[in-house]
Parts: sequence; C-alpha cells; structure tokens
Amino acid sequence: MADEITPPTPGAEDQPQGVPLTINAQYVKDLSFEVPNAPAIFGQMQSTSPDINIDIQVNAKSLGENHFEVSVTINANCDVADTKGFILELVYAGAFTLNLPDEHRQAVLMVECPRLLFPFARNIVADVTRDGGFPPVMLGLVDFASMYQRRVAEQQAANNTAANADAE
Repeated sequence: MADEITPPTPGAEDQPQGVPLTINAQYVKDLSFEVPNAPAIFGQMQSTSPDINIDIQVNAKSLGENHFEVSVTINANCDVADTKGFILELVYAGAFTLNLPDEHRQAVLMVECPRLLFPFARNIVADVTRDGGFPPVMLGLVDFASMYQRRVAEQQAANNTAANADAE
C-alpha cells in the first residue's frame, strides 16, 4: 500500500505551532496594605459606612519571543467620613506564552490573560482587607474587553489629535 502525501496547506508555514495560550506562572508582584488611622478608624466605622474606591489597570510587556508578562493592578482606597480607612495596592501578574498571529496578540494580552488572573487577584484583595480588620472587599466581575476597547479608542483619538496638530 502506497503512502499518500498530503500537500501542505497554503499559508500553513505562517501559522504558529502549539497551544495558543500557556500560563507559565502567576505571582504577586507587589502588595501593600496600610491602615494609617488605626485603631481610631474602627470606632468611626461603627457610626459611618466606609466609602471604597477601586481602580483597575492592565499592562503587558514582552519578555522575549512569544513570552509576555501581564499584570493586573488594583488600587483600593477606603474613606470613613473624611478619614482614610485603608490603602491597598496589588499588582498581580502572570507569565504567558502566546502562539498566536500578531494581529490577535494585543487583544489576548489585554483581555484573556487578565481574565485568567483576576479571580486570584480578587481573592487576595478580599483576604487582605478582611485580615486588615475591615469587611472583605468583594470585587465584582470586570469587563476587560470593554476596558481594552476604551483604551484602543483613546489611543486612536490621541493619534488623530497629534496627526491633526502636525498637519497644521
């Protein structure tokens, strides 16, 4: 019986080989929790509800060919009346290998990778705030796709503004 030879698929040599996304490591890159007005703040919380503000940012950087570090930065501030309750800063990161075409990398780095990291970062925030003497901060789900689309739109607007300024 003769072996059949299958001709190569056009463009197949351009396609990356292997698993499209691999998580190589996850880690706390930076963690800070401060309660600058302890213990007085705990008495103030008995009569006034805390006001908590959350800011979440995503960053990615190349570590070499197909290797990237993606970090989710969470800043949480708690105020009770006009007094600072706590300040939390967490940078939770992961090292990823992406075997994807270039046109898909940025979206995967800024949407899918943070989506994989976020549940672990969310748990750390809840544990640290609870262990710090406050009710645990339970972060809701984050729409990383919308964050990415907003960031792209802002960059395009900035580029258009700069191009218009150069043309004048």
